[in-house]
Amino acid sequence: MTSASRPSRRLASPPRTRSAFTPLRPFDRPTLRSPRPGAAAAAALIAAASLTGTAATADPASADWNGQWQRANEWHNVQIEGGGFIPGIVFNQSEPGLAYARTDIGGAYRWDEAQQKWSPLLDWVGWDDWGWTGVAGLATDPVDPDRVYAAVGTYTNDWDPNNGAILRSADRGETWEVTELPFKLGGNMPGRGIERLSVDPNDNSVLYLGAPSGHGLWRSTDHGQTWSEVASFPNPGDYAMDPDDSSGLNSDNQGVGWIAFDRSSASRGERTQDIYVGVMDKQNTVYRSTDGGQSWERIPGQPEGHLAIEGVFDHENGRLYISTSDTGGPYSGGSGDVWKFDTATGEWTNISPVPSDSADNHFGYGGLTIDRQNPGTLMVSTQISWWPDIQIYRTTDGGENWTQAWRYGAYPERINRYEMDISDSPWLTFGNDPQPPVTSPKLGWMTQAMEIDPFDSDRLMYGTGATLYGTRDLTDWDSDETVTIEPMARGIEETAVNDLAAPPGDTPLVSALGDIGGFRHEDLSEVPDLMHTGPFHGTVTSLDFAESAAQRFVRVGRNDDDASVSHIAVSSDGGASWRPGEEPSGVTGAGTVAMAADGSAIVWSTEGAGVQVSTDSAASWSASSGVPAGARVQADRADPDVFYAHADGAFYVSTDGGATFQESAARGLPQSSVRFAAVPGRAGDVWLAGGSEGGAYGLWHSTDSGATFERVADVDQADTVGFGKAKPGSDYPAIYTSAEINGTRGIFRSDDGGSSWIRVNDDQHQWGWTGAAITGDPDVYGRVYVSTNGRGIVYGDVQPYWRR
Repeated sequence: MTSASRPSRRLASPPRTRSAFTPLRPFDRPTLRSPRPGAAAAAALIAAASLTGTAATADPASADWNGQWQRANEWHNVQIEGGGFIPGIVFNQSEPGLAYARTDIGGAYRWDEAQQKWSPLLDWVGWDDWGWTGVAGLATDPVDPDRVYAAVGTYTNDWDPNNGAILRSADRGETWEVTELPFKLGGNMPGRGIERLSVDPNDNSVLYLGAPSGHGLWRSTDHGQTWSEVASFPNPGDYAMDPDDSSGLNSDNQGVGWIAFDRSSASRGERTQDIYVGVMDKQNTVYRSTDGGQSWERIPGQPEGHLAIEGVFDHENGRLYISTSDTGGPYSGGSGDVWKFDTATGEWTNISPVPSDSADNHFGYGGLTIDRQNPGTLMVSTQISWWPDIQIYRTTDGGENWTQAWRYGAYPERINRYEMDISDSPWLTFGNDPQPPVTSPKLGWMTQAMEIDPFDSDRLMYGTGATLYGTRDLTDWDSDETVTIEPMARGIEETAVNDLAAPPGDTPLVSALGDIGGFRHEDLSEVPDLMHTGPFHGTVTSLDFAESAAQRFVRVGRNDDDASVSHIAVSSDGGASWRPGEEPSGVTGAGTVAMAADGSAIVWSTEGAGVQVSTDSAASWSASSGVPAGARVQADRADPDVFYAHADGAFYVSTDGGATFQESAARGLPQSSVRFAAVPGRAGDVWLAGGSEGGAYGLWHSTDSGATFERVADVDQADTVGFGKAKPGSDYPAIYTSAEINGTRGIFRSDDGGSSWIRVNDDQHQWGWTGAAITGDPDVYGRVYVSTNGRGIVYGDVQPYWRR
């Protein structure tokens, strides 16, 4: 399959990236201590009692370092637009234009109707609580539109050390209060497209949460401040994608899913009496309460053999609709149906566009939505159909008859009811030129989120594995006119960043990303036409350029859809175009890569073949000696003969272009999770960051090519280090790090070679985990590029400072 037909999904954790099908365990991340009181607004949330809310008060005040007050940087996203899975979209049912979207590792967003873009809401989430960037559920209050809730937590296994939490806001996500839960939530777990959080449409003090991992159904009666398990709910679910998975990822019980209310069963201000809950159990799927959640029953006569992925209730006609699949998704599902339950008669009716017992059914159903202006109109998507594409179905008569987004003509001709306009995000072609019936871009994949605007029958939004699509002329579908589908992801930046390079000259930034490979940005405010291709690596793990010949680049990565694609590519035009390199025998994975300061050699620490060196631009290779397999490699930024490596607490140096390495005498360095970099233009000048709590963890500096290192004072912990243009009047580059310094976590800059530090971010801009990569801009003083794991590439520009 082409990359666009099945892009990988990432497994975030202070996390590395993953494919949807071969998850990697994230590297060991220490359990970090909480910052000192008042150091960060989000840090105060950690002190919350397990079921008692505490306020999150953002503090935009500047940090005070060495008697100078400096305003925090202005922060922006490097524009990509989208780049990851959108598992949830919710429209408010009482205020036109108010909508929210959630991501699996990149936080939540609110739609800005005036600007026609999304605004991020969880950038305040800090380092210790990185798991809160995974959003497992989202609910907007239909009674009081100012209230919004998010159920957060990234993994239910031990990859996330913290429990989940309910975030609640009374000002549309501008500020939040937090209630920590006594169990974990899985915003990036299988089944994450199921919407687990819901507000009672009559008594909005009541919320329900469907919990995973066998924790049952939970309820709050005070606007989400405190929660308790609904003891009378009989079934915590029993479905796991793979019960034998030892990692705990696919073996977790997906638990209790969606909650739907029959609004007509109570008056405003009274607790809704008729409530429907979907459970991840193929034999006992849908439960009902008719007494406001006091008692529950399995609805008689319900279908068996599939899981209920989505449930929506038609308040006007008293009908419950469910979409079902044989898996919880989002990247699998080979069978399913759509059902209608008539609450007046108790009758279940199979209304599937293509029933599961049909020879033409090879998919489960995922996204399901109702037109609130015309309740007989429903739409449902296939949860997944890797080849040739997903399908979207629409009915205007309650499921009696369906039309579809595309159909076959004379095979392989495909007749589409829509046209795609991806001019805002042209990279969505993935550089593919597929053969019919596959198209590029595709209509979608992993589509479990799909919503018709309750106030505008012409507007539809739906999620995919790479972006959020939508249309503004949906009803043209019914008159056989062409519907225009376009990205509606402006403002959403959802990439996981592995590496960054900012060469001097005309190209500000080249990136290495999970899932969509990476980009060459000539303009930070413009979405590039295409990601790295020739070859396409779905995940790029490492890249580098020649410091004195900055048009020469190398990158390494993997293509999960085509194992024959070379893991290495080189460029001679600053990453504008690439060609595949040859591979040494035995390579099984990408690893890390470095290029000599003048481009004369490439040192590649491969997976499977150890450390290799090429002196002919990746045309041939020879094994390096004296350096262990799996070492992280870097090049000196001035001396083309010098390369460096680190592995298991030892530092290695090559002075012959990477052919041989020798272990240095340096001791006391961290054992693992190390990232290091050499200073541009200064031979032998190296900075090393990393480590783990309980061992060596911090920032070290060497001026003798790694023969000796000195630990940098006041830096408690550091995870990345990079360099940018020197401050005017200084001859040493600005140093940037994601670190904890004097008890405060943040993004820091030093203008005096590490003697003093200025925190350049603030408590509103923390982005969870920022430990993969950081670099300054060599041409713009104060500009720093920061990696995130799900919020894309952020960059900050320095603001004026003054003395007290």
